[in-house]
Amino acid sequence: MKILIIHQNFPGQFKHLAPELAAAGHDVLALTSRPIEAKAWKGIRIVRYLHNKAVSKEIHAWLTHFEPKAIHGEACYRAALELKAQGWQPDVIVAHPGWGESLFLKDVWPRAKLGIYCEFHYSTATGGIGFDPEFPMDMDEACHVRLMNINNLLHFETADLGISPTQFQANTFPGHFRRRISVVHDGIDTTAVAPRVVPSARLKTASGREITLTPQHPIVTFANRDLEPYRGYHIFMRSLPSLLKRQPEVHVLIMGGGGTSYGKPAPEGQSWRDVFIKEVRPQISDANWDRVHFLGNIPYETFVPLLQLSTVHVYLTYPFVLGWSALEAMSAGCAIVASNTDPVREVLTHHETGRLFDFFDTGALVQEVCDLLQSPSERARLGSQARKFVQQRYDLRTVCLPQQMAWVRSLAGLSV
Repeated sequence: MKILIIHQNFPGQFKHLAPELAAAGHDVLALTSRPIEAKAWKGIRIVRYLHNKAVSKEIHAWLTHFEPKAIHGEACYRAALELKAQGWQPDVIVAHPGWGESLFLKDVWPRAKLGIYCEFHYSTATGGIGFDPEFPMDMDEACHVRLMNINNLLHFETADLGISPTQFQANTFPGHFRRRISVVHDGIDTTAVAPRVVPSARLKTASGREITLTPQHPIVTFANRDLEPYRGYHIFMRSLPSLLKRQPEVHVLIMGGGGTSYGKPAPEGQSWRDVFIKEVRPQISDANWDRVHFLGNIPYETFVPLLQLSTVHVYLTYPFVLGWSALEAMSAGCAIVASNTDPVREVLTHHETGRLFDFFDTGALVQEVCDLLQSPSERARLGSQARKFVQQRYDLRTVCLPQQMAWVRSLAGLSV
């Protein structure tokens, strides 16, 4: 079977599925816009598509999300035409539609079956929009949100099946397409991300300072791609003055960049990271602030050992896409304190696999963290139960990858 994989940043969410399909003997080709050094990877032929159009300066503000998708869609369409002229005809197309690349592929290959990765469908009732009273939604934003789904809605017209990593994410999609979405997570490598004793970790902070931590240090970890309100960074920061006073030995490791992945950018060209540092810093003594370490974006091979070294891991999110780091922390056997929001409740149960607290209640956050810092047996129990849950539901090799392969087979079977 000939299979076309589409992802702007290939392999992205298909980093396990694509090689597995190639290993099964399928002819797999990937289209991507990212710079590539090799034209093949793990048995997959890689073709880069290019676009030379810039986003319009005069475009209506509510359409700024869609025009880049149309640009990428056109570029991918023209690359597909070249493949077709060379005689290459896919039986199945598996695409992450988030950047618009798969918008026009059924126009090139109408007989191919298209399966799309259904990451999120926006609405004013879901996705964290209007969830946080500190950042209220205005009417213009409500109109913009409606138009943010143009790309999804256009894909619904041509896609045959969808796949979504969590039930929460699948349920954000309209009912007429929701029925065609299978819930299968990307998968966690629970063998690689497992509880291990880390003798010590020598780290360099974002400011260049070097620190060495060992299991004898009580360590609270917080990690996200970017430090921003959608992931509860402001709530976590506001918990620090009390946490550092109550726990005079604890070190706090904060991992994440200063950009904005979701939601509105910080005001006046600042970063959310710095906005909330400025807010809480006057409430924290110099001695206590010395125990707060901003590590910036760190490589994955550094991230996992820090989870293994963590005493308590804190995870917060608006009602939005569940971050991989939550499940990775569970797989590592972390004792987790997390926000009591819909995507989190899908994977964490209060007092069974972690501790949950109201997203906005910094006092409850501090209390839950302090309780776990003072109870090694409870940390061990919660971490063990969390790991078992991930192994049973989200293990890459035994659960998720077989289900992903079955989904591709069902997609191909539609042509029979």
